[in-house]
Amino acid sequence: MSLTSRRPIRLGFAAALGACLAAAPLVAIPAQAAPAPPEAVQLNLLNINDFHGRIDENTVKFAGTVETLRAEYGDDATLFLSDGDNIGASLFASASQQDTPTLDVLNALELNASAVGNHEFDQGYADLIGRVADTADFDYLGANVYKAGTEEPALDEYVLTEVQGVTVGIIGTVTEETPSLVSPNGIASLSFGDPVEAVNRVAAELTDGDPANGEADVLIAEYHEGASAGTPEDATLEQELAVTDSAFARIVTETSAAVDAIFTGHTHKQYAWNAQVPGEAAGVTRPVLQTGNYGENIGQVVLSYDPATDVATTVTNQNVPRTETDDAELVAAFPRVAEVQTITDAALAEAEELGSVPVGAVSADITRASIEGATPVVEDRAAPSTLGTLVANSLRDSLADPATGGAEIGVVNPGGMRADLLATPDPVVTYAEANAVLPFVNNLWTTTLTGAQFKTVLEQQWQRDDEGEVPSRPYLQLGLSDNVNYTFDPTRAEGDRITGIWVNDEAIDPTRGYRIGSFNFLLTGGDNFWEFQNATDTRDSGLVDRDAWISYLTANNPVSPSFAVAQAAVTGVPTEAVAVGDTVSFAVSQLNLTSSGAPKNTTLAVDWAGSATEFAAVAVDASGAAAVALTVPADAAANTVVTLTAAETGTVVRVPLTVDTTVVTPTPTPTPTPTPVPTEPTPTEPAPTVPGVAATPAPVSSLTEPLRNAVSTTKTSYRAGAEITISVGAEHAGEYVSVWVRSTPVNLGGWLQVSEAGTVTTTLPTDLAAGTHRIIVQDASGAVLGWTEITVTGSTTAALAATGVDSTPWLVGAALMLLIGAVLLRRRPIPTES
Repeated sequence: MSLTSRRPIRLGFAAALGACLAAAPLVAIPAQAAPAPPEAVQLNLLNINDFHGRIDENTVKFAGTVETLRAEYGDDATLFLSDGDNIGASLFASASQQDTPTLDVLNALELNASAVGNHEFDQGYADLIGRVADTADFDYLGANVYKAGTEEPALDEYVLTEVQGVTVGIIGTVTEETPSLVSPNGIASLSFGDPVEAVNRVAAELTDGDPANGEADVLIAEYHEGASAGTPEDATLEQELAVTDSAFARIVTETSAAVDAIFTGHTHKQYAWNAQVPGEAAGVTRPVLQTGNYGENIGQVVLSYDPATDVATTVTNQNVPRTETDDAELVAAFPRVAEVQTITDAALAEAEELGSVPVGAVSADITRASIEGATPVVEDRAAPSTLGTLVANSLRDSLADPATGGAEIGVVNPGGMRADLLATPDPVVTYAEANAVLPFVNNLWTTTLTGAQFKTVLEQQWQRDDEGEVPSRPYLQLGLSDNVNYTFDPTRAEGDRITGIWVNDEAIDPTRGYRIGSFNFLLTGGDNFWEFQNATDTRDSGLVDRDAWISYLTANNPVSPSFAVAQAAVTGVPTEAVAVGDTVSFAVSQLNLTSSGAPKNTTLAVDWAGSATEFAAVAVDASGAAAVALTVPADAAANTVVTLTAAETGTVVRVPLTVDTTVVTPTPTPTPTPTPVPTEPTPTEPAPTVPGVAATPAPVSSLTEPLRNAVSTTKTSYRAGAEITISVGAEHAGEYVSVWVRSTPVNLGGWLQVSEAGTVTTTLPTDLAAGTHRIIVQDASGAVLGWTEITVTGSTTAALAATGVDSTPWLVGAALMLLIGAVLLRRRPIPTES
C-alpha cells in the first residue's frame, strides 16, 4: 500500500480546538443534517526529465502522449511537470535557434513548473534568469541554488498550484554536482547546496500551519538527481539504496515524510519504484520515478488525496512509453498537439535550411559506446568508443599548431558527445548532424600537464566529487587521441590503478610537460577531473568546438572509425623479476569496443621486445578477454616490454616486465658430513580461514565497466546445472571468495577458496533461465573483484541440484567450528576478517 499521512501541527490544532469547544457552555442549536464528507480528489501528475531539446520527428508523438494521459483525468486534475535539463545538449533544430522551439513546445503543452537542471546553466546564470526565464511561461525552481556565500535563494524555491481545491506544492532542486558540470565562469555568483536539506527545509515551511510562508495540502519534490541504474539494467530499489552514501539513497531515505511523491532526473535512467516513507509504518510508501530521457517516456503518478484525513494514496506509478499513434490522428484529437506540430514544423524547416549543408562524410558508423553493444546506441559513458577517439583526434589536430596551443594529446569527456555519425541512410554528414555531436559550443583550450599529472587525470575516471563522495556516475571514460594508450588494473587501490601509459609509442615521462587540447569545460575541472585545475600555461585558442569540429570533418573527408581500444585491463602481472625459462602468466580484458560495427577480437600477436623468439598467438574470447602464458626467452633483456596486438582491430597492449638475466655458475665444493642439529619447527603463516559471515551480493552499481572481465570463465556458453571454472587471478590464490550469478543474485557454492592457479570451480543452478547472465566474484569483505558475462543455453539433467545456497545451516556449522576453535586455542587470539 502507498499511503502518506502527515500534518501533525494541524491535527494538534484540531485537538486543541476540540478541547476548547468541550469546555464551552452548551447552547441549543437547531438540528440539521451533518455535512457530507468531502470526496477524495484525484491528482494526475505527469512528469518528464532530461528532454534536451528533442525537436524532431518524435516531438508530436511526445506531445500526444502527454495529452492522452492528461485526458484520462482531465485538465482540471492534471499537472504537467519537469525535472530539468529541458534545454541544452539539444538537437540541431533546437540548438541552432537558442532552444526557443523547445521552450515554445513546453509552453504549448502548458508545463506548470520545472526543476532547474545543470544544463539550464550551460550559458550561465544571467542567461537563465534572463533569456530563458523570459521565454518560458512556467516556473523554474531551484531551492538549493543560493547567491554565493549566503543562504539567500537565487531562484524560486517552490510554486503552489490549486488542483480541484487542493493546494499542491512543487519544490525543485538541482544536483549538487552542478559546479563540476558547467563552465565555472557562468555560475561564479552562485553556490549549490544539499538538495535533500533544501527540500526538507521548504517542506517544513509549507506544512507548518503558517499561511504567511505558504501552505500546501500535497507536496511534490522534483530532484534533478537520480539513481545510477534503473529497470533496463535489472537494478532494484534495494540495490540502489545499498549504496548508502549516494545522493539517490539520501533522496529516498531522508526526504521529509511530508513529501507525497518524488520525481528524479539527471542520470537518464528509467524506474518507477515505491519506496518506504521514512518514519512511517512498514509498507507506507511513496512513488520515486525517473523517465529515462528525451521524451521517450512520460512519468505518470496518480495520487488520491482525502481532504478529510489529509492522506495521499498512490493510485498509479508508471512510465508510459511515447505513443506510436499517427501524428495526424493526434493533431486532430488534441488542440495543444496541433500547436506543437506548428512549432515543430517551423523549427525543422528553419533547421533544414541552416543545417542541410554537407560538411563531410563517413565510411562507416562512428558512434558512442553502447550498453551491451545495442543498436541503436544506448549510451554508455563508462566505456571507450569510436566517436571518442575521433573527437579526441580532432581536438589534437585542430590545436596542434603552436599558434592555437600546440596540443600533443586530445581528450574528450563522454558527456560532451551527444549524437552519433551514421552511414545510413547515407554517409553524408550535414552541418546539423555534425553540430548534434558537439552541441555545447565550448571554447577550445590547451594546457600543460606533467606525465604524473596526466596519470592522475586518468585515475580520476574513477570519480570523486568536490566533497570526496562517489557521484551518481561512478566512472567516466575519457576519449583519447589515437597516439595514447594505457593499461590499468581495476583490482588495485583507488589512485593506483593506471599501470602504464604510452604517448607516441614511448612510455610517458612523469616529469615532462605534455600539451593537452580539450574543451574549456573539461580543462577547468568539469566532470570531476580536478587535476586539470593544477595544470599550467592554459590558453584559449579562440576557436569554438563546433567550428573546429566541422573544419576537421571537411579536411578529413571521409572519416573512418578506429576500432583500436586505447586502454586494456591487465591483471596478475608479476611484480618481481622473472627468470629465463619461467612461465609468465597474466590476464588481459576489455579488448572489444561496443560502438556500432566494432569487430570482436579473436587473437593477439605476441612480440617480446629484443627477443628473436616467435610466440604463438593468444586466443581472445568473445567477451574480449585473454589468458596470456609466455615462457621467458633466453635472449630476454633485463627491462623489457611484451607487446600484444589484436589482429582484427589493431589494439595494442603493452606489458613491462623485469627479467633477472644474471647467470650463476656454481663452484663444486666437497660435501661435508652433516652433523645432526636439533631444530625448532619453522613457524608458518596461518592458513586463510573461511569467513565467519554469510556472503552477501554487491549492489548492481558496483559492477562498473572497469571491473568487466577482470575475472574470466573458461567458456562463454554453458548449460544450466553445468560446472563452471572462473579465473580470479593467481594473486588471490588461497583467498576465500564468493561467486554470484545474476540477474536475481544467486550465490554459487558459499565461500570458495581460490586455487594456486588462481581459479575457483562451482556449479550453475539447474533452474537458471536461458539467456545472458553476469558472473560476479567478490572478496571476503564483499568488494567486487570482477565480473563477466556468460550465455546459458538450457538445462543439463534434471538430477543436478541447484546451487543457490541456503546459508542458515552453513552459518550454524561455522559458528560451531569457531566455538570449538576457541576452546582448543583458549589463550590464542582468533583472527577475524571484517
